[in-house]
Amino acid sequence: MPLAEHRTDTHDDTLLYLEIQHFYGRQMRHLDSGAVEEWARTFTEDGVFTANAHPEPQRGRAAIEAGARKAAAQLAADGVQRRHWLGMLQVDPGPDGSVVARTYALITSTAQGGQAGIQLSCTCDDVLVREDGQLKVRHRRVFRDDLATGRGE
Repeated sequence: MPLAEHRTDTHDDTLLYLEIQHFYGRQMRHLDSGAVEEWARTFTEDGVFTANAHPEPQRGRAAIEAGARKAAAQLAADGVQRRHWLGMLQVDPGPDGSVVARTYALITSTAQGGQAGIQLSCTCDDVLVREDGQLKVRHRRVFRDDLATGRGE
């Protein structure tokens, strides 16, 4: 492969990687600030959220939003601030234009007046697609490290 062609691919890969990093930064800030509706809008209308901690996947943006709203209300009632840190991002573009993005996730919890602590360690596998030029999650699979159950559906 000529060097110039390789540089173009690397440049495009770098831009996609940075775009996904920015996407996750905005998405997790929405979630951690309790902006549940904005967070849910980062999923496609028919998006799926599955986790080895949940008995059934949440299917559709409305169900995903309802689950996040319930969790946010419980955290607020408990006086707990959660923060999601995503790292070790791996980006694999698909031939159909979708992207598989894999991250490690650390979730911290801080009770009002208390010390921050790591609540959970997970992996997160997303299928990202573009809608109207914006990245959206079509399918998210979260796997908590502390659970012996399988890796999703």
